[in-house]
Amino acid sequence: MGGFGGHRNQQDLRSGSTEGFRLSRLCPRITPERWITVNASAVRVENCAQFGGPWLALELIKKIGLDDFLRHFPANQTDVRWPSIALILVVCRLCRPSSELHIAEHFYRDTALEQLLGVPATKVYHTRLYRALDHLLPHKDKLELFLKHRLGELLELKYDLLLYDVTSTYFEGQVKANPKAKYGYSREKRSDCKQVCIALVVSRCGMPIGYEVFDGNRRDSTTVEEVVRTMKSRYGTSNRVWVMDRGMLSETNIKFLKNSDRRYIIGTLKSMLKQFERELLEESWDHVLEGVKVKLFPSPDGGEETFILCQRLDSRRTLTGIHAIDPSRISVSHSEKRLANSSHLASKGRPRIGPYSGLLSGVRLVEDARPAVPRRGSGRRTATRV
Repeated sequence: MGGFGGHRNQQDLRSGSTEGFRLSRLCPRITPERWITVNASAVRVENCAQFGGPWLALELIKKIGLDDFLRHFPANQTDVRWPSIALILVVCRLCRPSSELHIAEHFYRDTALEQLLGVPATKVYHTRLYRALDHLLPHKDKLELFLKHRLGELLELKYDLLLYDVTSTYFEGQVKANPKAKYGYSREKRSDCKQVCIALVVSRCGMPIGYEVFDGNRRDSTTVEEVVRTMKSRYGTSNRVWVMDRGMLSETNIKFLKNSDRRYIIGTLKSMLKQFERELLEESWDHVLEGVKVKLFPSPDGGEETFILCQRLDSRRTLTGIHAIDPSRISVSHSEKRLANSSHLASKGRPRIGPYSGLLSGVRLVEDARPAVPRRGSGRRTATRV
């Protein structure tokens, strides 16, 4: 509230004649015949709360329809419904990702969420935030399906290419209450701590569409079949391309993907480069992206798979390149006759992969620090098996 000074303002307040500034509205307990003077230099702001970010986050949540989605689930009988606590967690994740303890002790009290959601700050504490996650977990599959379809509609997302990988997160302490917490390969160099493995599936633009939690000592390659089947049961059969690194490579997985007629791109071992030494030294590379050259060859053992040899001139652009490639440009025919037709592959003005159509069996990437053309000393080499 600002101060009122000067004779004109005092008279206006007494008479109630200036732009609706009626004294009865500003100070209902003071009669119109009285007026007060406020020292504007002594006015200070207290209890300032962040409003813009939380408000915008809630508007985005409403646009997606997540608030209505959560209301359809049975609520607890406590004084604060768990869907409201779940919204607090989502807003915090959008505005300032932090721990439940930080949300309870700092974030919620420093923002206008109490006024926006109607949940008193005294009712928001870290154990209640944890319990909200427990309520949300049984609805995980329905929530992922809802978000996948809703975000796909709003943002016109494409799910024709899915990237799959596994990471891990470790715990301090014994973690006796978590049966999945076990000692295993630590990506964070903390082999002294128990951990769990988190498998994540994202679209080509990086939008998550599903995740699973596995035991901390589980190998990446053993998760492929389970995750692929889970995505199929949740989202149905679709003409998708699965993209995985060489940590997922195993003969069992290749056999599973082939027998189920799934399309896949999977990295393979560096040792495969030895079978393509002659091709790597040739000059006839096709540019499919800036800094990315490719060659396409049939499998060296005469199988149905096709290899795409890839040379990366700038490895920092690899991730961007994966997102930018259209799967239709890298789909190839199983016809050995067309694959062996070198004159067709060498057609000028077109990428070698682009003209082909048909079922993409797979791609295995092999990285090597040595240059693809030794005398030029440039780039990194990749062998890709399709």
